[in-house]
Amino acid sequence: MTSQSYNQQLTQFRDELYHNFNNRADTVMELVDAMCSNGTARSVVEYTQTACFRRTYTALYKAIDECQWKEEQLARLLAPYLPRPKLRPFWLLGVDVTPQPRPYSPTLADRGMVYQPNPVRGNKPVTIGHQYSSVAALPEAEEGVSSSWVVPLRTGRVSTDQDKELVGAKQVDALLQDDSLPFHQELCVEVGDTGYSKPAYLHVNRHHTNLVTIARSRSNRIFYRQFVSTEKQAGHPKWYGDPFSLKDPTTWHEADEKATTTYVSRRGKTYRVEIQAWHNMLMRGKRKPELLPMHRHPFSLVRIVLYDEQGKPAFRHPLWLIVIGEQRHQLSLLEIYHAYIQRFDLEHFFRFGKQKLLLASFQTPDDKREETWWQLAHIAYAQLWMARHVARSLPRPWERNLPEMKTRRMSPSLVQRDFGQVIRQIGTPAQPPKPRGNSPGRSEGTRLPPRPRRKVVIKGQKQASSP
Repeated sequence: MTSQSYNQQLTQFRDELYHNFNNRADTVMELVDAMCSNGTARSVVEYTQTACFRRTYTALYKAIDECQWKEEQLARLLAPYLPRPKLRPFWLLGVDVTPQPRPYSPTLADRGMVYQPNPVRGNKPVTIGHQYSSVAALPEAEEGVSSSWVVPLRTGRVSTDQDKELVGAKQVDALLQDDSLPFHQELCVEVGDTGYSKPAYLHVNRHHTNLVTIARSRSNRIFYRQFVSTEKQAGHPKWYGDPFSLKDPTTWHEADEKATTTYVSRRGKTYRVEIQAWHNMLMRGKRKPELLPMHRHPFSLVRIVLYDEQGKPAFRHPLWLIVIGEQRHQLSLLEIYHAYIQRFDLEHFFRFGKQKLLLASFQTPDDKREETWWQLAHIAYAQLWMARHVARSLPRPWERNLPEMKTRRMSPSLVQRDFGQVIRQIGTPAQPPKPRGNSPGRSEGTRLPPRPRRKVVIKGQKQASSP
C-alpha cells in the first residue's frame, strides 16, 4: 500500500471513531489525540496543555464522566483494518490481567487485594486496587514496523466477586461469537500464562471448535495419559491412565513428536531450542463449585528447553505448555512455540500504556470513570497502531546510532512522538469549542457531603478490613 492509502485508512478510522462517541464527542476525540501525541505527561490533566486539545481542563473531566463506550465497539471498529495472517494459518489472540493499584483511595468502591510484581526480594507481590482483563490480537511482523505491537480488542474491570481468568474467557467468547469479526469461523489460537491453565478456564470455551488454547503450566503439576482399553470391562469406564509428573522424568513416556530450532536474542546470543510433545494427555477436573468433565478434553503437552552455546539449559526449569482444542493437531511444534513467545508482547503493551498513556494514573473515586479511562487508553493505543505507517521516525540526537533506530522500525513510542504532526497533516473531525461565558459555579456557602469510606474486599473473610 502507498502512503496515501495509509493516510486514507487513518482518516477513515478517525471519522468512524468520532461518530461512535455518543456524548461530548469533540472533547473526547481531542483527549484521545492528546494522549497519542503527548508522551511526557505525568498526570491526566496535563493532556489539556497539548496543542491538539483546545478546551479547558474542566472539560476533560466532564468528557470522561459522560463518555459512553461499549466494550465491543473497539473490536468492530478495528476489524476492517486487521491484517490477515500470511505466515501462519490462524489468528493469534492474547489474554492477560494487569493491576490498577489504588492503595490510597479509601472512597473507591470494590477495591481488593490484587497481584502486583515486586522487584524487592522478600516483599509480598500484592497491592490494594482493581485489576483489568484485556484481550488483544497479536499480528504478524510487518516490514518497517516493530514486532512488539498488539491490537487491543476488549478490556474490562474484574470485580472482587469474579474470577479474573473467567472474565478473560467471557471476553474471548464474545469475540468468537461476533459474526462481524474474522474470528467467528476461522481458526483462532489464544495464548495465556499459568493462570489460564487451570481446568475452569480450559473447559469453559471448548464449545468453540475453531479455538485452540495455549497456556503455560506450572512445573509441579501431574497429568495423566489417556487410558486405552483393549478388552471390554464391566462397571464404570476408566478414563485416566498412568500419571505424568512434570517434575519426575521417570514417569514420562517416549515423546510423540520432537522438533529443534534456534533462537537469537537481542544481544546476539544463539540458543538451541528443543521441543517435545506428548499427545492425548488428560488432567483431572475440579469438583467445586461444579464438576468439570476434563476427561472429555484431551490435550497436547509440550516441553520446551533452551540450551546455550555450551549446551547447558539457559533456564532453571523448562517451559511446559498445554495445547487444547479440537484443531490443535493443525499446529506444528514450531508454530506453538512462536505463538506463545509472542504472548510477551502483551507485557510491552501494558508497560507502554502505564508509562506513556497514563493507563493506571487516573485518580478518581468513581469506578465507572476509571473503567472509561481504561477504554480511552486502549482506544489511544489502537489509534497509534493505525498510524504506524504514517508517522515518521524522529530519533533524538543521542538515539541516532542505536540499532533499532538504524532499522527505522516504528514502535509505539516513535509513533507517539510524531503523532502531533500527523494530526496537523490529516486534520481532525472534532469541532472547535464555542465560548459560552463563565459558569456561575456553586452558590456561596455550599458544602458537599463527604464521600463514604469503603472497606477493602478480602476474599475468604466475612468482614473486610480497612487498609
